[in-house]
Parts: sequence; structure tokens; C-alpha cells
Amino acid sequence: MGDILFLAHRVPFPPNRGDKIRAHHLLKKLAQLGRVHAGCFAESEEDRAGEGELTQITASHCIVNRTKPLVLAGVEAVVARKPVSLTAFHSDALDNWVRQTILENAITTIVIFSGQMGQYVPDDFTGQVVIDLCDVDSAKFEGYAAAGQRVWLNNREGHLLSRQEEYLAQRADATILISDAEAALFRSRLKYPATANVQVIGNGIDAAFFDPLTVMPHSAIAARSGPHFVFTGQMDYSPNETAALWAFDHFLPAIRAKFPSAELHIVGRNPTKKLLAYAGLDGLTIWGEVPDVRPFIAAATCVIAPLLIARGVQNKVLEAMAMQRPVMLTPEAATGIDAVDGVQWLLCEADAGAMCERIGAMLHDAGALSNMGEAARQFVLSNHDWGAMLAPIEALVNADRVEASNAA
Repeated sequence: MGDILFLAHRVPFPPNRGDKIRAHHLLKKLAQLGRVHAGCFAESEEDRAGEGELTQITASHCIVNRTKPLVLAGVEAVVARKPVSLTAFHSDALDNWVRQTILENAITTIVIFSGQMGQYVPDDFTGQVVIDLCDVDSAKFEGYAAAGQRVWLNNREGHLLSRQEEYLAQRADATILISDAEAALFRSRLKYPATANVQVIGNGIDAAFFDPLTVMPHSAIAARSGPHFVFTGQMDYSPNETAALWAFDHFLPAIRAKFPSAELHIVGRNPTKKLLAYAGLDGLTIWGEVPDVRPFIAAATCVIAPLLIARGVQNKVLEAMAMQRPVMLTPEAATGIDAVDGVQWLLCEADAGAMCERIGAMLHDAGALSNMGEAARQFVLSNHDWGAMLAPIEALVNADRVEASNAA
């Protein structure tokens, strides 16, 4: 096969958040199959520091600093009648680099990570196109609107993104979703589902990195009696913010009514002003960005994922399971992970009373907590190894094509 062009909306180094983790492992898999040229955006110094690792794994690369203000992206979107998600990630510099890279190299396959990057596939490219959408972004924005969040703007974004997803499904030789549920939802929203090649590739986990035997629990948390409940994630991401606010208002007071020394720990970068307004609440610690999330997971009596809006597979859940911790989560957070309730995790609707009853029964039985943690890790080892998850990629990028992109 010829060279591969990989385009991602963020530098996939370091792999320290959900989308970057998946992009990171996808890029590593592609690099095993052939020469890869990578184009992506950087939003922070941390992203830009990942250029060294990107250089080592690719034949060439282009990193564009994403500095466009959201207000400007919104104005451009209204004028162009496009989703803000596309205008926010539009760059003439990256577009020119893509075209030049295709012209100068034997690019036979373009692999797109995240729908925002589909705009960079040239109309005249005749090679293989594989697009990993992960989840159905249009439905996510519609969900925000249904929840009363910026209703007009999110409804507009959902509508326009659904049209973009329709286009990408027909443009791509294969469109990847992260779970069977997301794939079914995606197909149900297409006008011509029969002509779209929709595939499912789930999320994996680096079980060697998230190994409880190699990590010491966070000392400050371990020194206190607890029980300790930990929620991790990017805290300026709306579903995580919403879940944390729900936990502050409902779960924390309910669990402390039963266990007065119970504590809730919010671990993740960029906690919003709404979240920080709760700082000082009894039993709550908002840690913000930390150099390594594993000690916090290791110190948890139970990891919680009380998501009310969610798309795709939650890396935070797989990480906690790999770390051999009991996890209590809502059905929204369980999508795409076929664990068994009461065996490998605790599945519960967003009902603080019901959650407290379920976890409360286990807190009196240390053996039950330990057994669930062990079962959780074994489930991840058996079902979510990255190598097994990404094995189908080879067949998709090696699919026969009559013409290569630069054959003309």
C-alpha cells in the first residue's frame, strides 16, 4: 500500500484525555501499516510539546496552532451557513499542507479522526477515505438543546452537523463509530443508510499503564477515613460539568447523610466557574489538573461516572476498571461497555438515593468491593485491549482501490 495521511483535531500526544487517547492509539496502529503523514491542531503548550513524539512516528507532519476565537468561528459559521464545529477547525495553512502532501507523496489512504477534519478531504482525492467519527456529534448537540443549554445555538449546530455527517458517510469508504449503539443511531439518522459502510471499533485501554500494582494511592486522600468517591475527566466539557454539578447537589449530600465522613473528589483539568463556585463545600475537593490521574483512582473507594448526557465509550470508566476499582455509573456512561451490573460495576440511574443504597450495602463489605474491582480489571483485560480493538483498521486501510489519489 502507499502512504497514509492522518488528520486529527488535536495533537495525539500526550494521550491524556479521551479523544487524544483514541487518536494516539489509532496513529500508532497506522504507523505499523505504512508511512504516515499527520496533520493536526495544537491548543496548548502541552499539545505543542507533543511534536517531538509526533516527529518520531511520522514521515512528515503539520501542527497548526488553533487560536481562532469562538466568537469569530461563530460569525464565520453564520455567514457560511456551516456548523461552528467546522469553522472553528478551519485553517488555510492546514488545507494547503494537505494538498501539498498529497501532491508530493504516494498517499493512497486518508484517515480522518473526528468529523471536524472531514472538511480537509479534497473533492478530487480518489484514494481510500476512512473517517473515525467516534460518536454522533449532531445528536450530542441536540441533547444539549433538549436539556435547555443554549437551545437555538445547539439546535442549529445539531441540524447542520447532521447534514455534514450525511455527506461524510457517503464520501467515506468506511465510517467508524465507537459502539454498536452509536452505529445504530448514526444509521438511523442517514437518508441513505444502505449506501454507507458503517463500522464499529470500540475504545481500548492500556492495561499495563493502568495497573494497580504499579501505582500508590494519593497520600492525602488515603490518610483520611472516607469513603472516597472520585470523578475524573475534562471538567470544561459540558457533560462532565453537568455530571459534577449533579453530584454536588444530589449525590454528595445523600452519601454524607449515610456516611458523614464521605468525600467527593473532582479530578481533571479546567474546572469551570460553575464548578469552582462549590469549592469549600463540606466533603468536596476540586483538584483540577493533576500530573497523573492514577493515584487518585487508586485512592478511590469507588469511582463514579454520573453522566446525564454522553456519547460513545467513556475512557474514564475503562481506566477505573483497569485500576481494579469499583465503578458506579449511569446508563449513559455505560454505552459500549458490556460489563455486568453487580459483578463488574454498579449500574444505576441518576437517583442519589438509589445510588447510596447500592454502594452503601457494599461499603459494609470490603470483600465485595475487592471482588468487584478484580472482576472489573479482568473484564477490561479480556475485552478492551487496544491491539484487539484496532485490528479491523488494517483491513479498512488496505481495501483494494482501482486508483490511487495521485494516479491522474
